[in-house]
Amino acid sequence: MVANEVFRGRYRASFEKPMPIEPGKVVEYTWSLHTQDYTFKKGHRVMVQVQSTWFPLIDRNPQTFVKNIFEAKESDFKAATHRIYRSQEFPSRVEIPVVH
Repeated sequence: MVANEVFRGRYRASFEKPMPIEPGKVVEYTWSLHTQDYTFKKGHRVMVQVQSTWFPLIDRNPQTFVKNIFEAKESDFKAATHRIYRSQEFPSRVEIPVVH
């Protein structure tokens, strides 16, 4: 792994006003890996993983909107399905600057 970032969907619009994610609705997420600089040579591959939890490294994600994730009750923890869209209507992309 050359880079990692924990980005909670509840903060996708604002860190001051967390919002729930509406099931079945397509929403945009934009973030940066900040200070990552690596050299990828011809033939190298880049893999992007999107996960809803990184337990046990990061606290469990209850998959329901609770005011404070650290106070989530066991009943708040639900199974969830996450989708990454890659259609013409809902394109996904990874932008990687190329420096020569």
